[in-house]
Amino acid sequence: MSAQSKRATIFQPAKGVTQSGRGNLTNWCVEFDLTAARGIEPIMGWTSSTDMRQQLGLKFETKDDAIAYCERNDIDYKVREPKKRQVRIRTYADNFSSATLRGPGTEPV
Repeated sequence: MSAQSKRATIFQPAKGVTQSGRGNLTNWCVEFDLTAARGIEPIMGWTSSTDMRQQLGLKFETKDDAIAYCERNDIDYKVREPKKRQVRIRTYADNFSSATLRGPGTEPV
């Protein structure tokens, strides 16, 4: 298999929408890009693929470890950096401020 057909994406997964904590978000993942077209299995209607690397997901402790793995195994890769979290510190009194955006009919008295 040539090096051109092996491509991967290195990324740090985002937390799930049902999670409130920031734990377990330090790992970096390597997932291989699709190299063969997916098809519909005619009997059951499931999506299938002949590319077995699609089922493989690797986890690393650091981004540098993931990059080193790809370089060591001649895998073309792209790094998708995580978006920075914006924290806006607000007080409870900000909920009642006149500068707070509110819906129609809720103007401050």
